[in-house]
Amino acid sequence: MSPPLVGVLGLVALLALIAIRVPVAIAMGVVGIAGGIYLNGWFSLGFVLGSQPFVTSSSYALSVIPLFVMMGAFASRAGLSASLYQALHGLIGHWRGGLASATIGACALFGSVCGSSLATAATMARVAVPEMTDIGYDRRLTSGALAAGGTLGILIPPSIIMVIFAILTEQSIGRMFLAGLIPGILAAVLYMVTVAVMARLKPHWAPRTPNPVAHHRLAALRQMAPILFLFLVVMGGIYVGIFSPTEAAGVGAFGAIVLAAMRGTLNWEVTRSALVETAVTTGMLFMILIGTSVLQFFIETSTLPRVIVDWINALGLPPLGVVVMILLVYVVLGCFLDSLSMMLITLPIVFPIILELGYDPIWFGILVVSVVEIGLITPPLGMNLYVISSAAPDLKFETVAVGVLPFLVADFVRVALLVMIPALSLTLPSLMMG
Repeated sequence: MSPPLVGVLGLVALLALIAIRVPVAIAMGVVGIAGGIYLNGWFSLGFVLGSQPFVTSSSYALSVIPLFVMMGAFASRAGLSASLYQALHGLIGHWRGGLASATIGACALFGSVCGSSLATAATMARVAVPEMTDIGYDRRLTSGALAAGGTLGILIPPSIIMVIFAILTEQSIGRMFLAGLIPGILAAVLYMVTVAVMARLKPHWAPRTPNPVAHHRLAALRQMAPILFLFLVVMGGIYVGIFSPTEAAGVGAFGAIVLAAMRGTLNWEVTRSALVETAVTTGMLFMILIGTSVLQFFIETSTLPRVIVDWINALGLPPLGVVVMILLVYVVLGCFLDSLSMMLITLPIVFPIILELGYDPIWFGILVVSVVEIGLITPPLGMNLYVISSAAPDLKFETVAVGVLPFLVADFVRVALLVMIPALSLTLPSLMMG
């Protein structure tokens, strides 16, 4: 068989292994090893296996991952999610659909220090579902707002998936964070617009709450201050050059621990569980990255990326048409794969195409993060849908899947804007980092 055909069969085998629930890291490693042996023999593969795991896991750039994971773990245990929700409830909860918009805003702010969509969705669901249910919000609007808002955890920096994209494609983590800021805010705004439209079309889905008095609003602002301060310290320190992304992650992790201590939630059990979560999550991510490096060796030696580039050139599509085609493939894959697996499997193939077309890698990175985020709320396997449906005993998966559909429309509008107006992603990095 020709090397490109072996590459195609390897990808099919990889998807089949994932479909039967083989862990992603192991599936990528098995396919990479088997394909590497077939194409290059034992000696070449032995060299890769002897060096690549160490090279991958010992990279200084990867030290940012456990620190940002730790920051999110302690932040979630400090009760910051409840404070944010109550603060935004006090500020905008009296609007028509205000509680749903407050949920989205709280997800955006909490995601800015958590960096994980699943953690953001799970944490905010425990806070928001009982409150919105008691007031009489329709379950479809409640679950849809939570599922969509949870995805902001990987778009608003700092974001673990942005860090991984930057490392794999050798881009600046700081530039990626800056590029994601405006699209992240745009996503939150479009979600809130969606809530407003749904509340106007179906007023009984979103009952009004009493208008808060002035001192309640001031108290709400004071509740938001700690997490806003932590975000400004971490991101501002990167942007003005006070410290590197890794140092910023260390500062953020320490700041989250201090906040937990100040709020009286820091004890031995909380510390132990946060450190265990950090270790488990980091170990999982590093295993996936090691599996990716082995798979990438196989994909590159199969010459499949080069063949795909030549095939696309032969189609005569305009460059933007190629980008749209790639994004549509991501949307389809998002129905069946989780966001990180989807990105790691496809990047060795699609990233060379983007470079060949001459597009900015940072712009494409934001598009990739945006589209894999859509996969988190796309039925039937969107992970956020399962997280939200498990938040309440009587919240059915079908209800969540229906409730999230209007927010998917908002997502596609945002991606279209990012494709047509690259300045939304590239202006801040250009202004602040040259």
